[in-house]
Amino acid sequence: MNTAFETKKRNDGYSVKRLREILGVKQEDLADKLQISQQTISKIEQKDILEDDLLNNIAKALNVSVEAIKNFSEDAALNIISNSFTSNDTSTLNAVNYQCSFNPLDKIIELYERMLKAEQEKVNILEQMLKDKK
Repeated sequence: MNTAFETKKRNDGYSVKRLREILGVKQEDLADKLQISQQTISKIEQKDILEDDLLNNIAKALNVSVEAIKNFSEDAALNIISNSFTSNDTSTLNAVNYQCSFNPLDKIIELYERMLKAEQEKVNILEQMLKDKK
């Protein structure tokens, strides 16, 4: 029976996994912070309900609230990230505030000129080799 207000089944392990992935934390790194093995993290991520102590420790390690884990929603997380992400890091290809410090066309022309010069040098070497054979 589908109703507009269906109760979402809680899955703490999946929530931990998705939050960890969204935050860019590897299982190994989370395991190190919690002083447990990576295999234990893998098992935790398969559980539906986590003990309160464990949930508190994981929340602290990921720097999120316990409620964020318990009430995790894929849509809400992506919405929050997309509405709050800003970056001035020009090394990031998908940076929101990317500002190029050079003219890309100039770089293309520079590359073309270097390639043309290299080809001309190859032609000169081949011509010299042909002359030497005669």
